[in-house]
Amino acid sequence: MKLPLGTVLYQPGAAMRHVYFPNDCLISLLVVLERDASLEVGLVGAGGMLGAGVALGNPSTTVRALVQRAGSAMKCSAARFRQEIKRSPALGLAVERHLYTAMATAMQIAACNRTHLLGPRLARWLLMMSGRGTSEDLHLTQDLLSRMLGVRRSGVTLAASALQRRGLISYSRGRVRILDQQGLRKAACSCYEVIHKLPNGGG
Repeated sequence: MKLPLGTVLYQPGAAMRHVYFPNDCLISLLVVLERDASLEVGLVGAGGMLGAGVALGNPSTTVRALVQRAGSAMKCSAARFRQEIKRSPALGLAVERHLYTAMATAMQIAACNRTHLLGPRLARWLLMMSGRGTSEDLHLTQDLLSRMLGVRRSGVTLAASALQRRGLISYSRGRVRILDQQGLRKAACSCYEVIHKLPNGGG
């Protein structure tokens, strides 16, 4: 199925009636705070899945799932997915591995948001986005970046401009292009390498 940019697949407290397996789209997992402010705690791309908690019998979710990059995904009803889990030990093992990775990623991002400077966090986030897609071109507005990183738009402008001056990215009119992947990895905080080494790269 096609998933347009900005589609909300889950809302906090809502029932998880379907699970999704992204092909080329990207889905952000957001903790919603007061006044509808949000902070990203996970990112699901190709090779990952959204809604693995249904395998544990969880009827609802605690995060908002927002399509960050338009694309396609496979969709399965939660009821059917639970049936398949019971029939396939291998599938159950894969889901357990995914849940471990998702939990470890969320904890690392929470620590990152608390302790690291915005510039290295932005570099880490751009690398995570790129690693789950098929292109070095990312369509990201200032508003979107500020909400994902939990900072003001002026902060995003300063951090992105600094990376651009170093020749690591180009940034203009809602489009970010990574110019130097290795340089950006050096500019990112240590959290990127921790997440990157998780099974499926944290996705």
